[in-house]
Amino acid sequence: MRALFPGSFDPITPGHQDVLRRAALLFDEVVVCVMFNPNKTGRFPVAERLDRLRAAAVGLGNVTVDSHTGGLLVDYCRRAGIDVVVRGVRNVADLDYEMPMARMNRELAGVETFFIAADPPWPTSPPPSSPR
Repeated sequence: MRALFPGSFDPITPGHQDVLRRAALLFDEVVVCVMFNPNKTGRFPVAERLDRLRAAAVGLGNVTVDSHTGGLLVDYCRRAGIDVVVRGVRNVADLDYEMPMARMNRELAGVETFFIAADPPWPTSPPPSSPR
């Protein structure tokens, strides 16, 4: 089964690399794709993001790197014959953000979303201080 791991990857982080590595263990092929929105200004040019993703995918023989400009994620999935989107989630806020998109992707194109919970070494913020 082919899966798509989309994102801006601006820049790719250790958390992204962890999700990519784990997805590569679960799916026959993973396409990691820079989703580029021409209405937003990125920190790094798309070409540099693609180079960094290729470097991160070294040793992962079932991972390919691509980009998509404009259009919906499901448009890319339809064109590439992909039925599963992989999303890393770090916390409840990420899940709350991702769930409506997951539902819409399934309704629009039958594309399922596979959530991978981030490992604790990749938190979004420092842990809360312990009560005194």
